[in-house]
Parts: sequence; C-alpha cells; structure tokens
Amino acid sequence: MMVRVHLNITGVVQGVGFRPAVARIAAEFRLGGFVYNDAGSVHCELEGPAADVEAAIAAIRDRTPPAARIDRVHARYVDPNGANGFDIVGSQQGDESRTLVPPDIAVCADCLREMRDPADRRHGHPFITCTNCGPRYTVITDLPYDRPATTMAGFPMCPACDAEYHDPLDRRYHAQTIACPDCGPRLRWQPVGGPARDDDPIGAAVAALRDGLIVAVKGIGGFHLACRADDAAVVAELRRRKSRPAKPFAVMAADVGAAGEIAVLDDAGVDALTSPSAPIVLVARRGSGIADEVAPGLTELGVMLAYSPVHHQLFDRLGSVPLVMTSANRGGSPIVFRDDDLDWIEGLADAVLTHDRPIYVSCEDSVVTIDNGNEVPLRRSRGYAPLPVSVPGPLPDRVILATGGDLKTTFCLVGADGHAHMSSHLGDMADPRTQVCFESALEHLAFMTDRTPDVIACDMHPGYATTAWAHRYALGRPVVAVQHHHAHAVALLAEHRRLGTPVIAVTYDGTGYGTDGTIWGGELLAITDASHFTRVGHLREFALPGGDGAVRHPARTALDLLYRAGIEWTGELPPVASFDETALHILRQQIPRGLGCVRTTSMGRLFDAVASLLGVCQEVSYEGQAAIELEHLARHGHPTALNFDVADGVLDPAPVIAGIVEGMRSGTALADLAAGFHQAVIRATAVAAAESARAAGVSVIGLTGGVFANRLLLQGLRHTLTEDGFDVLSHRIVPCNDGGLALGQATIAAALLADEYAAAVPERNGVCASESPAR
Repeated sequence: MMVRVHLNITGVVQGVGFRPAVARIAAEFRLGGFVYNDAGSVHCELEGPAADVEAAIAAIRDRTPPAARIDRVHARYVDPNGANGFDIVGSQQGDESRTLVPPDIAVCADCLREMRDPADRRHGHPFITCTNCGPRYTVITDLPYDRPATTMAGFPMCPACDAEYHDPLDRRYHAQTIACPDCGPRLRWQPVGGPARDDDPIGAAVAALRDGLIVAVKGIGGFHLACRADDAAVVAELRRRKSRPAKPFAVMAADVGAAGEIAVLDDAGVDALTSPSAPIVLVARRGSGIADEVAPGLTELGVMLAYSPVHHQLFDRLGSVPLVMTSANRGGSPIVFRDDDLDWIEGLADAVLTHDRPIYVSCEDSVVTIDNGNEVPLRRSRGYAPLPVSVPGPLPDRVILATGGDLKTTFCLVGADGHAHMSSHLGDMADPRTQVCFESALEHLAFMTDRTPDVIACDMHPGYATTAWAHRYALGRPVVAVQHHHAHAVALLAEHRRLGTPVIAVTYDGTGYGTDGTIWGGELLAITDASHFTRVGHLREFALPGGDGAVRHPARTALDLLYRAGIEWTGELPPVASFDETALHILRQQIPRGLGCVRTTSMGRLFDAVASLLGVCQEVSYEGQAAIELEHLARHGHPTALNFDVADGVLDPAPVIAGIVEGMRSGTALADLAAGFHQAVIRATAVAAAESARAAGVSVIGLTGGVFANRLLLQGLRHTLTEDGFDVLSHRIVPCNDGGLALGQATIAAALLADEYAAAVPERNGVCASESPAR
C-alpha cells in the first residue's frame, strides 16, 4: 500500500546537515517527497510503500547528523500524489516559531583530510567546513538557517562550490558555510607597527610563535592570545601584559597524541577532548613540556585540542609544540571578537592573524572536568551554548529573562515551551564592556529564539551589577529577586528534571546575599517546590575583616577564625606573619569589636582562610585561587584527623582551626593537614545533611555551588552520602558555579508566576522567592 506522511521535526535541526541527511535516507528507500526548513522546524513529506516509509522515519530518528538533536517528530498521513522524486526545496517563512540555534563545533576528520590532501581543491584552505562541522551560533544572523542569514553572505559561492551545494550525494549539500580558496574567506597577517600581508599568513604566524612572540589569532568565537607554552619567558611576558599574575592559562595541543605528552588522559578525558564540542578539559599534568608559569602551583592543566582549520594549519607547521591559547582580553573584560575592536588588546599582542569572515556574536571556550567518568561543565560556552536546558512545566505563558550573577555571568531566557536558553559565558559584569556584550548577546538570542522578556529575574544582592541592570532594563516589568543559594539549588533540580522532588540542597560557595542581610555561602536548604526554601543548616558565622579586602587577602579571615577558636596570634603562623605590626595592631582592635567586619557563613571563604593558615596563599589574584591551590596540596596528602562540631545543622569550624594549628606546631605535613581539612568538611557536611534529610523524610540530597568544583570534596561527599543510602544529585549540564545561576533564577521566577505569587506583591518592591522560617 502506498502512503504519504508529513513530518514536522523540531530540535537542533538547522545548520547541522539535517535536510541533506533526510534526502539521502529518502533516496536510500526510493521514496518521493520533499524537505524544507521554516523558522521553527524541518518539514518533510515521504511517499512510497508503507513499510519503506516507516523504515525511513525510523532512520531519520536514529541516524541524525553528528551535531543534530531531535526533540520531537510529529507525523500525520496525507493523500499520496504519485511523487517519485525527492527534493530539498527553499525555506519557508510562514511559521512564526523558531528552531533551536546550533552551537559551534570542531572541524571534522573528513574536512581535515581534504585540507591536508595536495590533490584536493581545498588543500590548505583555512575555512574548510561541511554540514557536519564548523561555526554555527557565531555566524548565524537570522532564521531560517540559509547562507544569506549568516556572515558568509558576503562570500558568493564559486561554480564548484555551488555544484557541491546542490548535489544531494555531496557532503556539502546545502552546507551554508561552504567555502574554498576561490570564494574565500581569507587570512591576513598584521604585525604591530608593520604592513599587513596576505601571502602565507600561517607561515608568518608560525615564525613569530617560534621566535617567542605573542600572536592574537582570530578564531570561531573571538580572538585568542597565543604563545609557546614551553617558553617560560614568553608566558611570563603574557602574564605581565594581561595583568594576570597567577590564574592558569589553557593549553592547546595539536592532537590527542600531543596532549598525552603533557597530560594524563583516561578514556573519559580523550572522549571530551575529541568530542564535537572540543572543550578545555582539566586533566593531571605530565612531564616537563609545559613551563611552570602556565599554571603556577597547580598539578592540573586546562588542555584543548586544535578545533578550527586555522589551528590545525598552525600545528601542521609548528609541530607538536603546545601553545598557550587564552582569550584576548584583560582581567574580567569580555573576549575581543571584532576587528574594529582590536584597540581593546593594544599592547597585548606583537601581531595579529585575522580573517575577513565576521563573527556575529562572541563565544568563549568551554571548560569541563571529569568526575567518575562523566563530563562536568565548569564554563558552558562554545560547543554547548545556546542549546537550551529543558525545564519541566507547567510554565506561565510569559517569557522570563534571568540575569545570573556578577562573575561568570550568563543569562537565561525561558518561555512556556520549557526551553531555557542559556547564553555563553560573558565574564565579569562589573566591567562596562561586559555589560555591552551582555546586551548585544541578549538582543541576538532573544531575536533568534523569538523571546521578548515579560519578567526579569535577578539576584537579591543589592550591590550586583546584574541586579542594577535588571532594574534599569525592566521599564515597569516585574522584577523577581531570587536568593542566591536558592537559585543554585533549583538550577540543579531543573537540570535533573526533579523540581517536584523534596531535597536537602548543600549549597557551598563564596558569596551570596542572605535573606538576613549577611553573606551566606555554607548553606543547607530544604526545598519542597521551586518557589520556597527553608534554611535548615549552615556553617557557623564568622567575619570578613574589611569585607572585600578579606576576599583578596584571606589572612584577614584566618585571623578572625583564630580569634574565634581562642588561639593566640603568634608569629610562626603564616597569616600572622603576612602582616606588619601596624596592620596587626589595627586588626587586634577591629576583629574583637566587629568594626568594618562583614558577617558570613561562606564555605568558600573558610577554604580560603585554611589556605592562608597553611601558608598556601596569602593574596588572591583570581576567583577561587586559594581554594584551588589548597585542593591541589590536599591531593598529595594523607588525611590527618580533624573534626567540626556539628549540632542542629550548624557546622562549627573552631575545632578544625585548632587542630590545624596544633598539627602545624607538631610538624604534621601541610599536605596531610590540607587533606584532613577536606575530609573534615566531608564528614561534617554528611552528618548535617543526613540529619536534616531524615528529619524531613527526604531521600535526595543535592550538591551545588562553586565550592563543588573541588573534586575531592564532591567525590568524597557523594560517596559518603550514597553509602548512607541517599540519592545524590550533582551537576552534569550547567556549571555548579554562578555560570548556572540564571537557570535557577528563571525556574524560580516561572514557579512564582505559575503560583500567581507575583500578583500579591507590590510591583515597586519587586518580587522575592519565599523563605520559610530560618534557623
């Protein structure tokens, strides 16, 4: 029996070779019909024998292109019309919905083989791409996804590319970024203070890198600063120019073999490195092929593989020498991605390797770590953004914009369809240039997803730049203020689709504004639904003398904790020795009286203080530095016995501080004390969380917040709680740090609106998620 079926396919189905794949499947089963895009989905009709049509539908579901993702296939039978040919027809404009925008992905093996084949017409072409690879999000300007709606619009196809584009049997059939040496784009070499040149720009860049120069390289989502990673002098110079004294740099290797020379790779690490997303992967360092200045004081490296044709061409001539590959910016400024903005990096690079294909929207490299064989995001950007996270309903028929946090800023747009679109990493929102990029990225993603915000969600902290921006942007629209740790917890539940599950959420981070006006960060929250929480436990309060000054100089916090533990400030203790007598005199007056001291329960600040106490870090130049260096020290130790006092959900660190001091004075190895501190946090947290869970009749415990980027803590606590019979949730889709905060904010705002909570609160005061009576 002959049948004809119309399919409406939604998901990541544009810009990924989906229509050509459907056409090839239709040809395989000798079916008639057509396929086309509209702004919201792919439509196709298949006509032929019923069994063959059903087999083709199954093949479409099962044999998607590498970067495609099908969310839904809706099928309906229509009348056969005798069609015996299959066509890809022009895109339609009738559907007002939008398809999912695909992320940028690494160049594929087929394209690399062609690029390196002297007999291939694309030999040496640095912009080779096909339907299975290459830039997407950063070049798309409109939907439906066709070449005129990309930054390739200015590069007309040559006859040979045009023939491939229209050949259903070709891998570049309807590949919108198709290009070759005849149709462009083209590279250009621009030395600082010298004339530009178009002849052999790759060769010029390789010569400069070999000579120890710093080169700005225009990539897929922005410019990198590149230099030899085995040259201590040039890495030190890059640190000086970027004003980045200690934060580790990412390293790019030519391939897995080269990466294996500088890092310890297991199967999960190799899988992450070689995936289409091609993120930076944190792995253990190996050998001496990398200058110590790349990651000072750390035993791990952030490693990525060459992922664009330009990168591969550089390594093809440079050999296996690893390169530092870091964002072209200073401090927390956003990555430079436009040639017109190269004055932003004046003084950073000695020369620029650029090209004439515009980058429409910037996108930083993603960063992941490996936890028990699973990829865990620390920065969700290139290769992942702006793919949405699916949020379970019911959701209000209003678009919510969540502005995230101030550091590791990302925003989120969520609508009634349950798609929470997360932006790529944007940086430090306190920088005015980041705010410009935030607004540009928001305008682009709102347009691409057809979402105009009706409600704005933001952090409760009155001093956050994202909070101030939210109120400026609102223009009379409701603003939902969300408690920081509540947002962390709900982000975790949302990504696991467990919003209706009662949970005890352990939320450990550095700084979050509490409902009592103090700085929280070591919290146990009981959550029964997305819009409410109860604080059932926390780290015992201590002080940050000088507020933000204590964040930069953790010795201040260490002295406060010593005072609270009743321990004399003697000169052999590293935090005491880090101050002169005048400063110590002031602190002796300040701390007992609480003058200029900010109260906190922050687990992140406790880690910083212990790092200071052990002499690991006395001055913080990047977020999390002291805690990161403490974790790396602990990895080399055998835990000594240290313990918190735990009562009624409150973790008192005084006995731990006293035990560390006693251990130092008795000659215990610092690594053993660092490992002992980690184990003490694990034991005390497990006791407090388990007691709270059993009291509430809860079987699920969540682990979230930036402190859980510490794998010693994450793995140890998960193991302890799992052994105790609990279902333990940790992050797999969005970062545990503030990079995932916007998802929680948006989900909480949606829950409040669904509950009609917002209407009960005066608009001029905004809306705030509810906290039950706190301990």
